Amino acid sequence: MTLQENLDVLANLSHVVADMNYLVPMVERPRNYAYDPPAGVSRTNAEHEAHAVKISDARPIAGQVSLDANGFSLIDHRSAVKDFFDDEEVRRVYYPEIERIVKEATGAYRVHIFDHTTRRRVPDAESQANAPRQPVRRVHIDHTARSGPQRVRDLLPDEAEELLKGRVQVVNVWRPIKGPLLDSPLAVCDATSIRFEDLVPSDLVYQHRVGETYSVKYSPDHRWYYVPRMRTDEALLLKCSDTSAGVPARFTPHSAFTDPTAPLDAPPRESIEVRTLVFHR
Repeated sequence: MTLQENLDVLANLSHVVADMNYLVPMVERPRNYAYDPPAGVSRTNAEHEAHAVKISDARPIAGQVSLDANGFSLIDHRSAVKDFFDDEEVRRVYYPEIERIVKEATGAYRVHIFDHTTRRRVPDAESQANAPRQPVRRVHIDHTARSGPQRVRDLLPDEAEELLKGRVQVVNVWRPIKGPLLDSPLAVCDATSIRFEDLVPSDLVYQHRVGETYSVKYSPDHRWYYVPRMRTDEALLLKCSDTSAGVPARFTPHSAFTDPTAPLDAPPRESIEVRTLVFHR
């Protein structure tokens, strides 16, 4: 029996109710700058509105969800990395760990790690010139049906056309750097609870290229999950895109949120996510 069919299990999961920031429907194509935009240009032309949603505890169903069935999975993994803010150590130690994790989770023959992001929440980050990357508090998906394959062409141009003959996925691996995580946890949406028309292709403007992500319109049908008090020896795998139309889950919305049960003095969130291209024959 699939998770979607096991309604009793879903109905009895513990949960919190919290705001998720969804795209306000608009006529223009949404646009966000990944750097300080030119003078007189706003960082984004999109507006978001908060909707209170139920966010259920994913731990009791961890054995019943998977990347292909739901778009996410929870795994146990203790990393050998000592300092996740040391980029050289992350590339030397953590990247090989992630490659093994993703291969095991997907059955892929090749995994190409193309970047990682560390985040440390700080108050008033918008007013600080050198503030660290902050948790993203809007519902989004990092890649689209178009931009997933395009990243293969951008990053592996000599091999792209041959690689794209097979199935290609974009899978992120996310974990807290300090735990248990109480502040700004990551919520993931069951990919089978969204409709394709909920997803809005949006421009992410870099200085030398324009990427494409999905913004997400609100639907009461969306089913949200998180991992309460997530530990540093746990990791969430999140499927951002998949060229296979034959699996239930292809695009997985996610967002940071404010957990209403977190204590006011909770340590600010520190986390790392690694982004991978995943190749199947």
